[in-house]
Amino acid sequence: MDDKKFCFISCVSNERIYEECTFYISHLRIPNGYTAEMLPIRDASGVASAYNKAMNATDAAIKIYLHQDCFIINPNFLNDILKIFAMNESIGMIGMLGAPEISPDGVPENATRVGAVYTPDQEEGNYQTYEYRPMDGLFSCEYVSGMLMVTNRDIPWREDLFDGWDFYDASQCMEFLRKGLKVVVPGQTLAWCAHEGHVSNRWAYDRYRKIFIKEYLG
Repeated sequence: MDDKKFCFISCVSNERIYEECTFYISHLRIPNGYTAEMLPIRDASGVASAYNKAMNATDAAIKIYLHQDCFIINPNFLNDILKIFAMNESIGMIGMLGAPEISPDGVPENATRVGAVYTPDQEEGNYQTYEYRPMDGLFSCEYVSGMLMVTNRDIPWREDLFDGWDFYDASQCMEFLRKGLKVVVPGQTLAWCAHEGHVSNRWAYDRYRKIFIKEYLG
């Protein structure tokens, strides 16, 4: 495992949107001594299985799993996540949006949320000198959005339970917590990411919700 390598992993179904995603990645400041690669997964049948495939295909210790329509607009993003991981060796996952506690019904949107995301109607800030500071805060969470999830350890994604497009993110957070690791969301003076947030096909959402409750909340 290469401790000084980042890998950006995405399921790709729209090449135009993914090209924009990679444009932002290519403009990130890479910390001294580190390298970065992009690993798209095409024709995926489900997120968890695609992420397992990618996880085993790269030797990068730090993996950034992100939606193809998630754009990292903080140029200091990589330095900032290194700073957060260095704060506590038990931190295993970083997200941008999350919930300190999972709602009893398993639906992330029904829980109190923390974090930030840039939306087109908000005024754009100056990111050129922006850096995360410990005083900005760090929230311990039970859930972070699959929009973007950063890990520094490899724990298999539960494709045996979640073979589609829902609850893979909530499940992975629970798997990290089961290992005694922390899942966190940084306080963000300026949102680090923008997300177009296309609505996915949720025909199986409730089935996966019930599986999640039985496995983790039952």
